[in-house]
Amino acid sequence: NDHFPLVVWQTGSGTQSNMNANEVISNRAIEMLGGEMGSKKPVHPNDHVNMSQSSNDTYPTAMHIAAAEQVVHDLIPALKHLHAALDAKAKAWADIIKIGRTHTQDATPLTLGQEFSGYAKQIENGIERIIQTLPALMQLAQGGTAVGTGLNAPVGFAEGVAEKIAQITGLPFTTAPNKFEALAAHDAMVMTHGAMNTVAASLFKIANDIRFLGSGPRSGLGELSLPENEPGSSIMPGKVNPTQCEAMTMLCAQVFGNQATMTFAGASGHFELNVFNPVMAYNFLQSVRLLADGAISFTDNCVVGIEPRIDNITRGLNNSLMLVTALNTKLGYDACAKIAKTAHKNGTTLREEAVGGGYLTDAEFDEAVRPEKMISPG
Repeated sequence: NDHFPLVVWQTGSGTQSNMNANEVISNRAIEMLGGEMGSKKPVHPNDHVNMSQSSNDTYPTAMHIAAAEQVVHDLIPALKHLHAALDAKAKAWADIIKIGRTHTQDATPLTLGQEFSGYAKQIENGIERIIQTLPALMQLAQGGTAVGTGLNAPVGFAEGVAEKIAQITGLPFTTAPNKFEALAAHDAMVMTHGAMNTVAASLFKIANDIRFLGSGPRSGLGELSLPENEPGSSIMPGKVNPTQCEAMTMLCAQVFGNQATMTFAGASGHFELNVFNPVMAYNFLQSVRLLADGAISFTDNCVVGIEPRIDNITRGLNNSLMLVTALNTKLGYDACAKIAKTAHKNGTTLREEAVGGGYLTDAEFDEAVRPEKMISPG
């Protein structure tokens, strides 16, 4: 690391970092050959190490290689790990009926498993969206040299480099079919990060839902019991906070910000060269690390340890006035609305208002208002 002192905030083509690498490689080769370091002999950083190359095609190539490797080897496995945990909860809780909520207000019932199946599907879709962007990310700019024409690069150089990189990495890298686009724009990076941003949006929603469903433990929704990872307060003894959910939402907020940077930077290709390369690489790789590390931590320290609080779930289900929806086909919307509003106003139950108001008998109410019959079509 001492040999690579440069920071992200440099020339937008990444030329300084590329020259830094050329000089380190040159000096290491000279050292191995018994020469004098810094002499540029017998291995010159430009004439030899940088032969057939330009920073303008080499840096974007390095960006794509780093991005693809981290997405494939780190991010996708982490998201699959999270998906498996959410899917396991969905299956385990398939028979736990709870009240649904829309607009944060009581709605009709569903199972806790159905609710978590939605979360699992969000992550599954997110993984697929990222995978769909990878073919474009696997296209390399190397061989375009300065402006995309391939000046000073021999015929077949671009194809040969891509083939060799594919062999070394085990990933299906190919040479970009149009080097002018590959140098002047980084749409592939913006697109893949956009898919990652969508995953961040999903994770933000999932973490927030779990946080609020676990609120309490006595004065909140309290439908879920979240793992107790550490003390939650320096002043309130015994307090436990949803720290993993909070960490997840914070890192997602950072990814949202990175997406804004990626969009602006991707749009800033002036004529034949994009000059926001370092900041694009920096933000992209940061987002990958945040999402991958966050998904692993959220899975292992939160999701796998979540338990349902059946007492609170059942209480909320039985107290909900929206079970009246089951009477729609029998009594009609207006009558059902009156029953629900009257029960809410009087602090009574649906049964008391429906039967007491002469709308139907106890037996008819029991037959119609059955939460287990309200969690599927029909």
